[in-house]
Amino acid sequence: WFDPGSTEIREPYRPIPSGAISEGEVKAQIFVLLGAGLALAYALDVWAGHETPTVFLLSLIGSLVSYIYSAPPLKLKANGWLGTYSLGASYISLPWWAGQALFGTLDWKTMVLTMFYSFAGLGIAVINDFKSIEGDRALGLKSLPVEFGVDAAKWICVGTIDVFQLLVAGILFAIGEKPYAAAIVGLVIPQMILQQVYFLKDPIKNDVKYQASAQPFLVTGILVAGLAIGHHGPL
Repeated sequence: WFDPGSTEIREPYRPIPSGAISEGEVKAQIFVLLGAGLALAYALDVWAGHETPTVFLLSLIGSLVSYIYSAPPLKLKANGWLGTYSLGASYISLPWWAGQALFGTLDWKTMVLTMFYSFAGLGIAVINDFKSIEGDRALGLKSLPVEFGVDAAKWICVGTIDVFQLLVAGILFAIGEKPYAAAIVGLVIPQMILQQVYFLKDPIKNDVKYQASAQPFLVTGILVAGLAIGHHGPL
């Protein structure tokens, strides 16, 4: 809703720029979904017997991040680093924290570990910026491909994806969860191969092919890391 110009340039077929839904319908969806989500989060806190409504608070934080990502004056997406990391954290850290708080013990060490994984999520989020370089440049959005150029940005992208997954594997190895660490390394290797085959050759043309083929390995790695924490207990 806060990016009419950007969306009209990049994806004019979407519901808002195409006029398929009205302003009133947009607001109704926002408030209904937001209210339902927060109510469910609080209900989960009650079910879990939390003295502090941790899941509800995390849901509030996630809702705030989703708002300031696009809305002025902060508009995180206008900054390549802040915007993509906020996406990575929203996709990886916040859901993990909520699940950990609901079914286990959420401590700062686990939070830091998931934030490392969110840097891998940053790299994934950058991939989506390659197809919209011209529109972002026209609208003054400082995405990493706009700021650094395609060649530099594609290496930043794969670097964050690979390095931070391997860092998580190193942490798991250090705490004695060696089979899980080895599994993550094994899942990073095909991602690196697919980066060479698809993404690094042409990140604009092959972005969808790369994501479709490599994403399952990254997501499986997140699951493996979660299982490792569950097996190990509090860090």
